[in-house]
Amino acid sequence: MIARSHVAVIGGGIGGLASALALAKQGASVCVFEQAPRIAEVGAGLQITPNGARVLDWLGLGDALQINGVQAEAVVPTDGLTGHAITRFDLSRQVPPYRFVARSDLIDSLATACRNRGVEIILGHRAEELPDADLVVGADGIRSVTRDLLNGAAAPQFTGQVAWRATIPGDHPPEARIWMLPLRHIVTYPLRGGLVNIVAVQERSHWADEGWHHADDPANLRDAFADACGPLQTLLMQVERPHLWGLFQHPVALRWVTDRVALVGDAAHPTLPFLAQGANLALEDAAVLARLLALHGLAEGLPRYQAVRQPRVSRAIRAASANAANYHLRGPRRMVAHLGLRGLGRIAPDAFIGRMNWLYGFDATA
Repeated sequence: MIARSHVAVIGGGIGGLASALALAKQGASVCVFEQAPRIAEVGAGLQITPNGARVLDWLGLGDALQINGVQAEAVVPTDGLTGHAITRFDLSRQVPPYRFVARSDLIDSLATACRNRGVEIILGHRAEELPDADLVVGADGIRSVTRDLLNGAAAPQFTGQVAWRATIPGDHPPEARIWMLPLRHIVTYPLRGGLVNIVAVQERSHWADEGWHHADDPANLRDAFADACGPLQTLLMQVERPHLWGLFQHPVALRWVTDRVALVGDAAHPTLPFLAQGANLALEDAAVLARLLALHGLAEGLPRYQAVRQPRVSRAIRAASANAANYHLRGPRRMVAHLGLRGLGRIAPDAFIGRMNWLYGFDATA
């Protein structure tokens, strides 16, 4: 049993706050240690797919997600050179709904729910060693100190890709549009309050630092997509303060748990942003960890947690890496792939959702 246990969570991001809330829901006494001076996020968007939404419903945040999110109607692969939609995959029948939400709104909802549950959040605290607690949850992201303590330090591999993130004011249909160009792509979708979220990825040999908070000149982003279609150029001309980061491949941690430590989210399985699953997998981790510990206690629950989660997240990471290659095709392969997508959309419009059921249909709370 985890009830009445003292839990220390290292990291106040989505994975950390969701874990804190999930464990508090099971009766644990929880304290979150966050190195930043305040719980805050840059103005960036997230796609909360049904598997993540089920966890938020279970945590009592379904109404907040509905209020703060924009319900998605479709994924629209698009030729970024011509601006022509290749096909349209319907999302409108997903239950619970697939939504676009500002990361800051989700963080605020989680932090408020944690405090209402009695979770203590300590800011400005950088964990250099494991706190004294019955359970320590390492939710300290891609540069996780906790992961290194369990596994030793491992150098990540640069993927040969960089990404820009930005938001701009504007109208956007309630869909995720994937603008595909040779060696590049951009994903756009709407956020609450009349904003458009933009994530642009380019393949290149020189790298940028990891992390989301490195400001870049918007001219660099526009130059990288100088041959894009008119509608895409119009969007990029409105970007004023993009953030640039290098995409690095980290291995899934070999060791997620000890007798009193568990890793969640990017600390356990850093994920490239090509399947929109980083936050969703962290939410799943939180629910599965809390439920297994409530059922089996620390001694049995912790190894079960890794055994259950590791195969699933590994599959998601492989799928995300495959998407990156598919988005960036060039030459004859690009034309053939686009024809195949167009045909799939016409002949079997539900095939895309069927193919994603292993991901979207999963219920971490069941």
